[in-house]
Amino acid sequence: YEFPENFQFAPLADEQPPVNIAVAVCRPETSLFWMNIIHQIAKEFTSQNINLVYVYLPTSIDETYVLPAALTGGTANGMIVLNVYNQRLLHLLAEARIPKVFLDTADSVPPEELNGDMILMENKNSVYKITSHMIEQGRQSFGFIGDISYAKSNHQRYDGFLKALDDHGLSLDPSMTLTTPIGIDTYKEEIESFLDSLPKMPDAFVWANDHLGCILLQLLEKRGLRIPQDIAVVGFVNEPWDTLLNPPLSSIEQFSGKLGEPAAQMMLEAIDGMPHRNT
Repeated sequence: YEFPENFQFAPLADEQPPVNIAVAVCRPETSLFWMNIIHQIAKEFTSQNINLVYVYLPTSIDETYVLPAALTGGTANGMIVLNVYNQRLLHLLAEARIPKVFLDTADSVPPEELNGDMILMENKNSVYKITSHMIEQGRQSFGFIGDISYAKSNHQRYDGFLKALDDHGLSLDPSMTLTTPIGIDTYKEEIESFLDSLPKMPDAFVWANDHLGCILLQLLEKRGLRIPQDIAVVGFVNEPWDTLLNPPLSSIEQFSGKLGEPAAQMMLEAIDGMPHRNT
């Protein structure tokens, strides 16, 4: 038997359309932290028969930029946004008419402007504890490096740092901090210039992330300083390669895979009323 031209089979009664969730991310290659989160999200979605659509976003945009069609063309049922801190790009993402989950946001973009849910890792208390620990070990002068306007998480880490100093009766020397924007391609040069400007080194540096901490280790060793004998350095996230450094970078551990789970579950809850769910 030959089917007529243009014949189409009718879908099975229980056949349901596929569900696609986009993971929109900037520069995930800069840290295993982001790759671990994406991996965990993919595992969660696979168990629910949901397709993950990977969308790479730029770090900066001009006035002519439009979001990729994968986010606006109707194929994505929702999106999870990672490592995006450009203010204009965040507002464009917020305008997308699909459920959204953001992991962190720029400090200049309040969560209520995102038109979606947001997850923040614990930041303030962790930095408070490690800074307090170093003070109790006898270190009295501290520096902090990290753009606090870049991400809300960076600002919270700085707040924890300041609170530790205040609670232990120590005053902050502003000359020891580099909290203004740092160019993505000029980290090393700007940090080296900052170190050159210091009349003396502090007893310890607290860093907003491990990437900056590793740059600092190299620059301090270049100056003949011993870590941690002459100066302590503490990062944030605890990348696996931190232990391969000599000396290894002390860091505040964040279990990135655990962040992927709530991000995926929050997205599943946002689309729970859609017909794909079998639970």
